[in-house]
Amino acid sequence: MEAGERKKCFLKQRQVLIFFVLLGIAQAGSEPRRYSVAEEMDSGSFVANLLKDLGLEVDNLAARAPRIVSKGKKIRLHFDRQTGDLLLNEKPDREELCGPTEPCVLPFQMLLENPFKFFQAELRIRDINDHSPVFLDKEIILKISESIPPGTTFLIERAQDLDVGSNSLQSYAVSPNSHFHLKLQDSSDGTILPQLVLDKALDREEQPEIRLTLTALDGGIPPRSGTALIRIEVLDINDNAPEFAKLHYEVHVLENSPIGSQVAIVSARDLDIGTYGEISYVLSQASEDIRKTFGINAKSGELLLTQELDFESIQTYTLNIQATDGGGLSGSCVVFVQVMDLNDNPPELTMSTLISEIPENLQETVIAVFSVSDPDSGDNGRMVCSIQDDLPFILKPSVENFYSLVTNTALDRETKSEYNITITVTDMGTPRLKTQHNITVLVSDVNDNAPAFTQTSYTLSVRENNSPALHIGSVRATDRDAGANAQVTYSLLPPLDPHVPLASLVSINPDNGHLFALRSLDYEALRAFEFRVGAADRGSPALSSQALVRVLVADDNDNAPFVLYPLQNASAPCTELVPRAAEAGYLVTKVVAVDGDSGQNAWLSYQLLKATEPGLFGVWAHNGEVRTARLLGERDAAKHRLMVLVKDNGEPPLSASVTLHVLLVDGFSQPYLPAPEAEAADAAPAAALTVYLVVALASVSSLFLFSVLVFVAVRLCRRGGAASVGRCSVPEGPFPGHLLDVSGTGTLSQSYQYEVCLTGGSGTFKFLKPIIPNFLTQDEERVSEANPSFRNSFEFS
Repeated sequence: MEAGERKKCFLKQRQVLIFFVLLGIAQAGSEPRRYSVAEEMDSGSFVANLLKDLGLEVDNLAARAPRIVSKGKKIRLHFDRQTGDLLLNEKPDREELCGPTEPCVLPFQMLLENPFKFFQAELRIRDINDHSPVFLDKEIILKISESIPPGTTFLIERAQDLDVGSNSLQSYAVSPNSHFHLKLQDSSDGTILPQLVLDKALDREEQPEIRLTLTALDGGIPPRSGTALIRIEVLDINDNAPEFAKLHYEVHVLENSPIGSQVAIVSARDLDIGTYGEISYVLSQASEDIRKTFGINAKSGELLLTQELDFESIQTYTLNIQATDGGGLSGSCVVFVQVMDLNDNPPELTMSTLISEIPENLQETVIAVFSVSDPDSGDNGRMVCSIQDDLPFILKPSVENFYSLVTNTALDRETKSEYNITITVTDMGTPRLKTQHNITVLVSDVNDNAPAFTQTSYTLSVRENNSPALHIGSVRATDRDAGANAQVTYSLLPPLDPHVPLASLVSINPDNGHLFALRSLDYEALRAFEFRVGAADRGSPALSSQALVRVLVADDNDNAPFVLYPLQNASAPCTELVPRAAEAGYLVTKVVAVDGDSGQNAWLSYQLLKATEPGLFGVWAHNGEVRTARLLGERDAAKHRLMVLVKDNGEPPLSASVTLHVLLVDGFSQPYLPAPEAEAADAAPAAALTVYLVVALASVSSLFLFSVLVFVAVRLCRRGGAASVGRCSVPEGPFPGHLLDVSGTGTLSQSYQYEVCLTGGSGTFKFLKPIIPNFLTQDEERVSEANPSFRNSFEFS
């Protein structure tokens, strides 16, 4: 048993030796893993997850029996085998574990079995500011004689702080006083030693004891502090005047700085302490403007703004500041305040000259002269002037900051009569400020436009027989000008035809251009006339234009047809001779009529109203030819009386009538029947029968003789000779045109020319024949040759 126990003991010793050997090898060959926690963390706080760091699996973690092993100081760590988390077993206290040592690092190891594995790690305990600086002596007593010169240093016992690093003691502060100031000095061990420095000699009569509070501050967040009372018994004398750190200060202040803002801080010092070292600051020899604008804190020397600054009013201020101690000694300095400009003033525009109305058609007319200004400086005071781009105006600079607004082209009132111009002045500051000035320019009219008629020519129509003063039409002219330059008056200009009595025909209203017929017009006398109308404005000089007016007189049916043949005003009626051998359609005569009207008012138609024997003769409606309607018989009466009506196509129609006497003869050798006077004599009593027989015999003889003479006369007329008995006239040339309807619808056609022969006796008869017969039948030619003196030829139309 003893041998076995020895063997077990040997094996255990061997395992421990192997463990420490492996532990040394692990420490020497691998870099430890480092973890960090803050002190005073609660028990159970998470430190790290070792599985993730060491690359282990949770499934076989329990089988490998992990455990934490630490060397040296006790550290309580717990390893959670379920999660692999490393946790704190208790709150760590850095000051207890490491004291003043920094950093506070505690090594530990992680052991695993089956197979064996070893991990080296470190846990750093971070310091927190959980301790305040502490003075061992709560009251420090210093006794200083007034003979000690200023600048003497007095060492004060330091405070202690258990924290380290930035949480340790960092600085000291002494309560404000006018006698001492605190000086800090670094010692050889890195600690800070507080020293109290005498600024000036003490005066015990004035202040026998001085109490100061010395405060020690660490660097924690929030900082912790500790205090101690310094009780000093001193005696001071005033033998130093205040002195400024600088004799001249120069500051720049924006002009928009708010009231109460800091301008500068001046500082003076006095080597005395107590009341003789207390300094007060005042503005010395300051003007009223300075006193209103600036103020100074008497104790701190802080220069404050009490009124808004305006660069445009004052750019610089010179301040004299005086510092006086409690003993009446003083010192001074000068502060130069430069006001910095801001772009807080928009440009200003001052109009010197303005013409609100200008006449059109003027070149380069000055409309306005103005000046611009900006109280700002630099780019804030540089300005640019402009107007709209779409205006016929330009800006021309003249002397400095003066501009002229000038027309760029001639203005036309008829195109635009009013311009609204916006002058914009913009500075170059940041931000840019601008000012706008609006002006209105009216363009006055110049008489540069002549009246213009709405038409170059007018055609007016008026019916004849109009009533006098009838409004027949109007002309109208417009003028693009304005005012008197656009007032148009109308007048009649001399007619183109000097024979037209224009003054008695029409008149015009000079104000509105209405035209009136002065008298009744007659289409048959004047069918149309032309004249010119003038339109003139009332400008100076006046401008005018013309238009042509043509007046057409419309026809009225105011003329009845007029019968040219046969004449109805002769002393004896005209008798037409018709041979009994005439065939149907034989031309007896032709009624010739004219109408002074025109158009359909002059379209004539012919109609047989009455006849002795209605069915024997007919009248052609269009040309007035009277023809036989059938063959003549022996039983037809020898004398016939026809009444023909001539009617126009007017509305209402007008007409005229004519009476024809037709005598049927067996041949042209048959003596001419007695005139109407002889017919009346037949009705005389039988007592006068013998007288009539004698007269008849004489008439037959005379007729025979007359026939011979007529035959000779006709022959002579054809040869161009003059008739010796009676008178025979043959018209030369065409029939007068004003008596003919060339169309052949109402009057004789120009193709007919008739010979008219009159006897010199009491009996009157006529022979009508064409001078050039074109359509003679053979029988008619034989009859003409057998009896040439009674030749009567006709044409069928």
